[in-house]
Amino acid sequence: MAGDSVEAKLFGLKLWQQVFIALILGITAGLYFGKDAEMFKILGTIFINLIKMVVVPLIFFALVSGITSMEDSHSFSRVGLKGLGAYFLTAMLAVCLGLLFGNLFNPGLGLTIDPSTLAEPTVPASAADSKTVSGFILGMIPTNALRAMTEDHFLQVVVFSIFTGVTMNLVADRCRHLRVMVYESAQVCFKMIEMIVRLAPLAVFGFISWSVGTLGMDVIKSLLQFVVAVIGACLVQYVFFGIMLMVLARLNPLKFYKKMFTTQLMAFSTSSSKATLTTAMRELQEKLGVSERSTNFLMPLGACINMDGTAIYLGLCAVFFSQIFGVHLGMHEYLVLIITCTFGSIGAAGIPSGSIIFMGMVLTSVNIPMGGIALILGVDRILDMVRTTINITGDATITTIVDASEKTLDRDTYNR
Repeated sequence: MAGDSVEAKLFGLKLWQQVFIALILGITAGLYFGKDAEMFKILGTIFINLIKMVVVPLIFFALVSGITSMEDSHSFSRVGLKGLGAYFLTAMLAVCLGLLFGNLFNPGLGLTIDPSTLAEPTVPASAADSKTVSGFILGMIPTNALRAMTEDHFLQVVVFSIFTGVTMNLVADRCRHLRVMVYESAQVCFKMIEMIVRLAPLAVFGFISWSVGTLGMDVIKSLLQFVVAVIGACLVQYVFFGIMLMVLARLNPLKFYKKMFTTQLMAFSTSSSKATLTTAMRELQEKLGVSERSTNFLMPLGACINMDGTAIYLGLCAVFFSQIFGVHLGMHEYLVLIITCTFGSIGAAGIPSGSIIFMGMVLTSVNIPMGGIALILGVDRILDMVRTTINITGDATITTIVDASEKTLDRDTYNR
C-alpha cells in the first residue's frame, strides 16, 4: 500500500534512518556552506528526473493491472458496489480535508522558491488548462493516447488506463497473455521505483542543504508547519470515521477504536498496510462481528483502492507547493486536484512510496513544479506512519458499515 516503506538497508541502517541522517547532514551542510551548498542540489534534481522518467509507464501499468486483478464476479455484487462507492466518496472527502488544512495552516507561506532555480522544464499544457466545465471534461479524454503519455497529460493517461483495464476485463478470456504481460510490466515498474526510492537519502541531503544554504532556517519552519497540518488533517479524518459509524451504522465508535487498537498500532509501527491486513481482517471478524464475506472481499479491495491518508497527503502537498512556488489555485484548479488526488491515491496503492511517485501527476495537473518533492522526503517517513494508520482504519470502517447495511454484522459481538 502506498505509505508502505522500502526498508532497503545500507550499513545496517533502514531507509528511513538513512533519510533522517541525510536530513540532519543536509541542514548542517546548508548552514556551513551557505549559498555554496547549491553544488549539492544536483543530487535532488537527479532524483526528480528519475521519477519523471518512470511515472507515465507506472501510472498506466499500475492502474490497468489493478483493474484487471479485480475482475471476479464479487466485484459486481451489491456489496462490492457499496464498498467501491464508499471508498471513492471517503477518498474525495479526504482530499478536500487536505486542501482545507493546507489553506488553514498555510505551511508554505513565507517561504518562496523560484521554480527556475530548480532547472525544471516547462510544464506542458494539460487537460487542466480548459477553464470551462465542458472544456475540462473534453480535456480529460485523449484524442491520441500516445501523445498524452509523451506530453505528460497525466489525467488523460489515467482515463485511458481505466478504459483499457475495464475493456480487458470484458474480453478476459481472449487476452490472458496480455493480462499477464501488463501484470509483469507493472512489477518491473514497481522494482524501478524501489531502486529510485533507495536514492532518497541523497536527494534529501542535496535539496535540504541547498534550501537551508540559500533560504536559511525558514525551510525547516515551513516543514514543521507542514507536518502539523498533515497530522491535524489525519486526526480529523480519524474522528470522521467514528462519526460515519455512528450515523450510518448506528454503532458506538469508541468500541470500534478500542477493538481495532492493535491493528492501528501495527499499522503505525510498521508503516505497512500489507503487514497489517491479516491482523485487521481477523480482528474485524473476531472482535467486531463483521461477516467473513464482507471481510474477505472489502478489506483486500480497500487495500487496493482506499487510501484516505494518502489522499489527504496529496491534497495538502499540492497546496504546500503552490504556496512555495507562488502558483495561484482557483476553483477550477481545486476541482482538478480533487479528481487527480483521488485517482492518485487509488493508483498509489501497493507501490512503495507511491504517494511520492503519484504526486508528480497531481502537481503537473495544475502546473505546479515537481522540483520541491525532495523537500518533504525528510519528514515523509514520520508522516508515512500516520498515513498508513488512517488508510487501514478507513478500510475497516467502510467494511463494518457495509456489513451492517447488509444486516450480516453480529452486533452482539461488536457491543460485547
